[in-house]
Amino acid sequence: MSMTPTLRRRHLVHAAAALALLSPAAQQALAQAPRAHATLAMVAEPQTLDPMASTADLVGTIMQHVYETLYTFDAKWNVVPMLAEGMPKISADGKVYTIALRKDVQLHNGRALTADDVVASLQRWVEQAPRGKAVGKQLAHIQAKGPGTVEIALNSPYAPLLAQLALPSGMAAIMAKESIATPLKDYVGTGPYKFKERRPDQYLLLERFAQYAARKEPASGYGGKREALIGELRFVPVPNANTRVEGALAGQYDFADLLPTEALGRLEKAGGKTVPVLTPSFGFPYLVLNTKEGVMASQPLRQALQTALGEGEMLAAGFGDTRFFTVEGNHFPKGSPFYSAAGTDQYNQRNAAKAKELAAKAGYKGEPIRVLTSRQYDFHYNMALLMAEQLKRAGFKAELNVVDWATLVQRRNDAKLWDLYVTHSGQFPEPMLSPPQLGDGAPGWWETPAKQAALAAFNAETDPAKRGALWGKVQQLVYDEVPYINVGKFSGLSARSPALDNYQPATWPFFWNARIK
Repeated sequence: MSMTPTLRRRHLVHAAAALALLSPAAQQALAQAPRAHATLAMVAEPQTLDPMASTADLVGTIMQHVYETLYTFDAKWNVVPMLAEGMPKISADGKVYTIALRKDVQLHNGRALTADDVVASLQRWVEQAPRGKAVGKQLAHIQAKGPGTVEIALNSPYAPLLAQLALPSGMAAIMAKESIATPLKDYVGTGPYKFKERRPDQYLLLERFAQYAARKEPASGYGGKREALIGELRFVPVPNANTRVEGALAGQYDFADLLPTEALGRLEKAGGKTVPVLTPSFGFPYLVLNTKEGVMASQPLRQALQTALGEGEMLAAGFGDTRFFTVEGNHFPKGSPFYSAAGTDQYNQRNAAKAKELAAKAGYKGEPIRVLTSRQYDFHYNMALLMAEQLKRAGFKAELNVVDWATLVQRRNDAKLWDLYVTHSGQFPEPMLSPPQLGDGAPGWWETPAKQAALAAFNAETDPAKRGALWGKVQQLVYDEVPYINVGKFSGLSARSPALDNYQPATWPFFWNARIK
C-alpha cells in the first residue's frame, strides 16, 4: 500500500520528532547503522519453491540460499565438496561412490544433518526431479553407511554424476527428512539463509541462519566459505524488464537481474546511482538441425550450411555491443576443464562460394530450408534474419517461420515441420547438462554410431583430466556431423546498487558473502 502525500508528510514529521529525542551520539550511530536487508528484483514470481520440481534458473537462484548440495562448483567450474567432507572415494570399477559427510552441519530445524537426510533427499530427487530422473536410470542404489557416510552405486560408470549433484538448477537439494513431502510445505535445509515468508507476486523473504556451519576453505565461485552478511534477502518479482531497469536507476533495488543489453548505456551514465554487472559466458545461442527428415537430413548438406555461416556477424546482429558476445568456436570458455579447440577451423567461415560448391556436390536442388524462430527472444530473431541473408548469398533458399516461443517448443517435436531452429542455453559446467542434443531423443534426433561411441567413452571416464581430452573428440564430431551449431557466447547484464558490496557475478546469482555498506 502506498501512502498519500498527507500521510507521508505526517510519517516524516513523526520520524523526525522521534529522532530529535535521541542524543547526538545515538543519532549519529543510527545514521551510520548498516542496513540489514537487500532488495533483489528478479525476472518473475518463482513457479515453485521446491528446488527439485523445476529446472527454472529462478527457482535455483533463490533456493540455493536455503538448500545446499553434496558438491558444488568453484570459480573455474571444478566440482568441489559442499556438504560432503571431501571428494568421494570411487571404486576401481567406477561404479561405487563412498561420500563422507561433514560433521558440524546444522539443519534449520535445529538438529544435525545425518546420512538418512541425504539418502531420503536424493531418493526424492531421482523420483521427482527432471535431472534426478536422468541420473536415476544409472543408479543401482543409494544407502546410508552409518550416520555420516552415504554410498551411491551405479549400474555402469557415469562421470557426470558429481556435476549433476552440484548443479543449482533442478537441484539435488539436501533437506531434513521429516520435511520431505509432495508438495513441499516446509523448507528445511542447511544453507546460510532460512525461509521466512512468502507473499505471492509481492516478495519472498529469507533470513540469516545464525547456526550456519560454513566451510573453512576460501570462497571460490559457489564453493568454500559462505557467510550470511546481510540479515534478510528480499526477492521481489518484477516481470517487466524495463521496470527492473527503471527501479535500478532510481536506487529502488540493490540488485536487478537479467536486464536488456540496450540498457547498458543508461546504467553507465547513471552517475553512480547503480553499477552495471556483466556476467561473462552466461550462455550460448545455437542452431539445431533436423538430422531425421527433410533437406538437412543430409550430412554433406549440413556441412555446406555450416561453411556459409558467419557466426560473428550473427552475434553482432543479436547483441550489438561487442562487450556482450564472444566470437569463438570452442564450446566451453578458456579456464574450463572442457576447453578445446577441436574442430574450430570449421567455425565462422562465412564462405559463400565454398558453401555453394559443397551444396552442389551434396545434390542440393534449391529446396527451401525452413528456419523456425521466435521474437520472444530478440537475439534469436535478429540472428535468424542475418543467417537467412548469409544462406541466400550461398545459394540456399531460406524460409523464415516466425512463431511465438510456445508454438516453437511444440513444433520442434515434429520432424516434418522444420529443418533448423534457433535457441539458446545457459553455459553449464558439465557438457552432458546442455544442450539436450547430446542426450537421446531431443529434437534434431542426432543418433549415429560415432556419437554413441564418443559419448560412451566420455561418460565412462571418471578422471577429470582425461575427460577434457575426450570432450575434444565429441566437439570435433559436432563440427563434422553438424547436428547443432554453437554460435558463440553471450554475457548477461544485471545491475547492483553501490551499497551492495562484494557481489560476485554468477550464472545463478548468490548473495552470501555480499554485504550492504
